[in-house]
Amino acid sequence: MSFDAIITTLRSILDVAIVWALIYVLLKNIKNNVKLSLLFKGIAVIILLKLISLWLNLTLVGLFLDYVIQWGPLALIIIFQPEIRNILEQIGKTQLLGRHKVLTVDERERLVYEVINAVDYMRKQRIGALIVLERDVSLQEYISKATNLYADITSELLISIFFPNNPLHDGGVIIQGDKISCAGAVFPTSNSLKINKRLGTRHRAGLGITEETDAISIIVSEETGRVSIAMKGELYYNITIDDARILLIDELRPKQEDFEDEYDEEEVYDEK
Repeated sequence: MSFDAIITTLRSILDVAIVWALIYVLLKNIKNNVKLSLLFKGIAVIILLKLISLWLNLTLVGLFLDYVIQWGPLALIIIFQPEIRNILEQIGKTQLLGRHKVLTVDERERLVYEVINAVDYMRKQRIGALIVLERDVSLQEYISKATNLYADITSELLISIFFPNNPLHDGGVIIQGDKISCAGAVFPTSNSLKINKRLGTRHRAGLGITEETDAISIIVSEETGRVSIAMKGELYYNITIDDARILLIDELRPKQEDFEDEYDEEEVYDEK
């Protein structure tokens, strides 16, 4: 093979690799955004209906879908402009090598221990709180507008931040890795119709940030003391402290560790 042929082959491989990398990053960020995930599901349904109309020769349905496909992209750009802008911003902010810091087992257990201890105290004392854990999608946009702390995580510090007389108690705390990055953060509120109308701004903000990123939100109700966790656009309302602890430990496990555990289980099964 000549040198020119080798260069051409390498260029083609690089071209395909870049395209696949872009598609991977795009799909990953779409998956972390609940609204855009639903949007793409709707697009997939329209394409499926179009194929069915061609197969069954449904003229009227096919004509209607042609108009939808022709003018749909323009309408989507106008209607979903904020979501499209957010997804482009997330692509730029996403940490391609994983979350802010991959925690060791001891660091992860200590993080969950301190957070759960603070949450348990605050629920008993009816102290409202919103704690957000950053994962792969950066929350720097919200950190930059809040009061920076970058302090070690302790239950005492979390409790003092949300104490009613503290000026920062109305906002949220963002945790990156094993550090409290900021306090007093303001998040977008969810407009989901699935959330109970009796729930206030704190719950809607906790759910809202999980609709746009892959973060985990822990909410303590000031009125009832109930604990809720929001992630992936879903709100798990009024869960026990033990359930909250198990959920956090499971969700904060690195994906590689999950794969290794599954591989170990398969090996044990094969040995049996």
